[in-house]
Amino acid sequence: MTMLRKLVYAGAFAGLAASVPVLYENNPELVERLLAGRGGEAAPVVALAQPERRGEMASGRTVRLDADARGHFSGDFRLNGRTVPAMIDTGATVVAINETTARRIGLYLARADFTAAVETANGRAMAAPATIDRLEIGGIEVRDIRAVVLEDEVLTSTLVGMSFLSRLRRYQVESGTMVLEQ
Repeated sequence: MTMLRKLVYAGAFAGLAASVPVLYENNPELVERLLAGRGGEAAPVVALAQPERRGEMASGRTVRLDADARGHFSGDFRLNGRTVPAMIDTGATVVAINETTARRIGLYLARADFTAAVETANGRAMAAPATIDRLEIGGIEVRDIRAVVLEDEVLTSTLVGMSFLSRLRRYQVESGTMVLEQ
């Protein structure tokens, strides 16, 4: 294993480990259920790398996302009515978007809005807390989603985190497909 690969894995693990306390603070029942393995549901897959665009199949209020070649679950989401390719990231406490995406969906921020220090897979960064009015995929729609906006240089893609997933009836992985149900 190359040194670069080891560093990438170590960075991903550190980012995930840093997010667990925040996740527990915001949703202790979910963390306890995952740790106990109760409920007969498959544990969610944590994906931290950059996404590849994948299509979604929707049926009513259930959406199925096939894993890409790297095992990540991506799809075309609608944020405030604008289509944005995004990847599911169960290691992210909230939805994370960059400044360019924020402007596309109607969020305009000043430098002074970047007040929150966050830990990412690539290290510490400053973020602007925000709320996305409406986040949709297929027939699923969730309103008033907590999010953070990061500089374009820090985040090149959109990550759909637990502030969206925890508001669904269920999400799980079945035979290489992530099932989202509202």
